[in-house]
Amino acid sequence: MGQLRGRILHWAVTAASCQAFLLLGYDQGVMSGLIGADNEFGKQFGHPNANMQGIMTSIYDIGCAAGCILSFVVGHKYGRKKMIIAGGSIMVIGTIILGSSYTRAQFLVGRIVTGLGNGINSSNVPAYQSEMARAEVRGMLLSAQGTVTIVGLCIAYWLDYGLSFVPSPVQWRFPISFQAFFAVCLVVQMICLPETPRWLCEQDRSDEAAHILARLQLKQPADDSSQEVVLLRRQIETAIALESAGGPFKYRELLAGGKVQNLRRMILAGLINIQQQFTGSNMINYYAPVVYANAMHLSRNLSLILGGCTSLTYLVGSIIPLWSMDRFGRRASLMFSAAGLCFCFVMTAILLSIGSKPCAYAATAFVFLFQLFLGIGYLPVPWFYPSEITTTRIRARGQAFGGFVNWICVFIVVQITPIAIDNIQWRTFIIFACFCFCWIPMVYFFFPETKGLELEDVDHLFEAGGLTGGVFASRGYPVRPGFHRTHPNTENMEKPLAEELETGV
Repeated sequence: MGQLRGRILHWAVTAASCQAFLLLGYDQGVMSGLIGADNEFGKQFGHPNANMQGIMTSIYDIGCAAGCILSFVVGHKYGRKKMIIAGGSIMVIGTIILGSSYTRAQFLVGRIVTGLGNGINSSNVPAYQSEMARAEVRGMLLSAQGTVTIVGLCIAYWLDYGLSFVPSPVQWRFPISFQAFFAVCLVVQMICLPETPRWLCEQDRSDEAAHILARLQLKQPADDSSQEVVLLRRQIETAIALESAGGPFKYRELLAGGKVQNLRRMILAGLINIQQQFTGSNMINYYAPVVYANAMHLSRNLSLILGGCTSLTYLVGSIIPLWSMDRFGRRASLMFSAAGLCFCFVMTAILLSIGSKPCAYAATAFVFLFQLFLGIGYLPVPWFYPSEITTTRIRARGQAFGGFVNWICVFIVVQITPIAIDNIQWRTFIIFACFCFCWIPMVYFFFPETKGLELEDVDHLFEAGGLTGGVFASRGYPVRPGFHRTHPNTENMEKPLAEELETGV
């Protein structure tokens, strides 16, 4: 297994990355079928009110944020592989605490520990996959992480529903404990996979990096001295040398402007994650049955069934970017997604404001449609976009920062949702519709396109400086083997990669 090569190695890396997001999705969905009902879970923990339901669900996101901070501080030192293994192992420990809980305090501790591990994974897995993937299919592979996230969500929803008819503590202990299976699988898979070449190069382990690059070549057998491996290695080393010209990393570099534009990259990494959460996605993902029951006044059983069906619709939507992401790019996917999300929530609010049962059923149709639009853009892109727009030198920290912002926003949304649904009901949808509308011009003016670019090539998009430098010139030109991507300022003239490296451009 340690010497997997070519396509098999690429598939193994993708499988491990997807395993981590399957676990993430399962964790996001597992509480939705347990919370807010007179069931075994409610009896065990004293029938928590809306505020306590929010805390028991959202405290997990505080743990995730803490995991991102940990990755921000030490992730670059230990590398992507070790951090992912650590994250999976911590989640196993957290699951043991959760599955054996008899008090609220123990359950809350278990949620925090599990979140800690998941935060580490969500900070490192996208960077690991993006650094190992080929540029021309990177969008598809990274979007696959979003698809399996929803597979995990579906598993959790339907497992909750199936066990809701079991009149014993197994009704909630088994779904909560089952996530350990995915965590163990992740750890076992990662043990057999290599570290990323870019991280190895930055640690002055270039020979090891060349060996991994050779194993990643699709045309096998390939060796460390083949022309393509040498050129890729030199490209990575050149980019790292330029980034490291100022000496050892200092945290103030994250605020740098100039040609490097680290501050702008970090702002974009955080902003896209704010956008994802304030689409209202996790209002549905975490609380679909609660929303259906309390905002739409449907029965508990029907609400559980609709929650499961909503997740299946989400799964269909998440499959679309596997085809569309590398064709239409990140910008178009995000803007189309935001426009659709805004429309769906506006219609949902209008229908629910009428207050009739037929309108409530019609509103559920727009919630289903919402999930399709969400899967197209705002499900996958925010998870991997920070790893694409940051340099190798700050990638671990940029991805961790983006993850931290994401989980803090998840905490806010998940904490306020049950309270908002209890107090303003259908008006909650109007708030998120307004946010979705705002994201369209924000993406258009400020987010560069990364489609089809090697990670080192993305740096050229930021060289123009300013808040919009490279945005309107970035159209994701195709990458031809042996050539650098067409630079927006070279009037569509392409340069052989070897010549470019020799000149240090």
